[in-house]
Amino acid sequence: MDARLRHAGLTAIRDKLDAGIRLSFDDGVQLFACDDLQAIGWLANREREKRHAGRTYYNYNLRLEATNVCVATCLFCSFSRLEPGAPQAYTMSLEEAWDKLRSRANQPLTEVHVVNGLHPDLPFSYYTELLQGLKVIRPEVHLKCFTAVEIAFFADLYGKTDEQVLRELMEAGLDSLPGGGAEVFAERVRRKICHDKCGADRYLDIHRIAHRLGMRSNVTMLYGHIETMEERVDHMLRCRALQDETGGFQAFIPLAFHPENNQMRKLPPPTGTDTLKVHAVARLMLDNIPHVKAFWIATGLDLAQLALWYGADDLDGTVQEEKIYHMAGSNTPEAMTTAGIARLVRAAGREPLERDTLYNIVNVPQVVENQGVSVGL
Repeated sequence: MDARLRHAGLTAIRDKLDAGIRLSFDDGVQLFACDDLQAIGWLANREREKRHAGRTYYNYNLRLEATNVCVATCLFCSFSRLEPGAPQAYTMSLEEAWDKLRSRANQPLTEVHVVNGLHPDLPFSYYTELLQGLKVIRPEVHLKCFTAVEIAFFADLYGKTDEQVLRELMEAGLDSLPGGGAEVFAERVRRKICHDKCGADRYLDIHRIAHRLGMRSNVTMLYGHIETMEERVDHMLRCRALQDETGGFQAFIPLAFHPENNQMRKLPPPTGTDTLKVHAVARLMLDNIPHVKAFWIATGLDLAQLALWYGADDLDGTVQEEKIYHMAGSNTPEAMTTAGIARLVRAAGREPLERDTLYNIVNVPQVVENQGVSVGL
């Protein structure tokens, strides 16, 4: 590999990693510009295995999207509808939303993940009662709900501060924040693809407040559209800087752009090479964020497995009923079983570990042989 790294021009980056020296902006740009995916992957896998060896995490979770009515006009979004009554627009009643959890009483869920559109007409009590009702049904389940974009929208719509919104939602049962809505932090990109929603500084500040209040969160990056390599690296470095300050991010989640059924349909989707490179560079640049997640809904199952050798150590979870990516044309399953995820991980040569939202190990899957077929328990 030494010869390959020399040929790829990556020996100085390897030496920095060996010495524990943090990679710079220029290093990140160089990694994205490098054509030798295997060399980049080798470096990223080495960093991944320093932290996690072959361990790969996933959880038993439920995705709940209670409404897709949204006042934002993000060009890349295939999920939202601008107003109630529009074709394919929906808003669940609280009972309908609670029934999604009630109907899974026999499932050992550890997390409910709620993400919605920015609905202009719902009262704030809709969201607090949603959380309270979910906790009544399953008090032990972790509620990872509402992106920073939603928190900012609530604050503006209901005349509260971002901190007030977070505190009131925490009192109602909120346990942590998901990472959605980050897109790409570069102002040039945001003006073009998501000009009318929460900006990058406010997104990061809401996560800063959440961390100060004792919550953990994730952070995402939407890649493969109009962003440059430099803008990707800037995005990662801004995540790294906040993590230096608060330590509250658990995972960085690259999200692949899907062009189907939205206003950016003329653009091609990211290639498999680009997907693997984004995960690898994220692992190398984000030295202080513990986990890099390959979100199988977005990448596809095959690339998610490969990403486990390109820096990723987490596959998200069972998900169940995901709508955002499937309305954008994703052809992945809408749900996976924990046994199915464990089989995928093993087939990739990694060790599957079921976790909860905070990365406590819940269950170590075992394998039994049934007439030559491995069956995850």
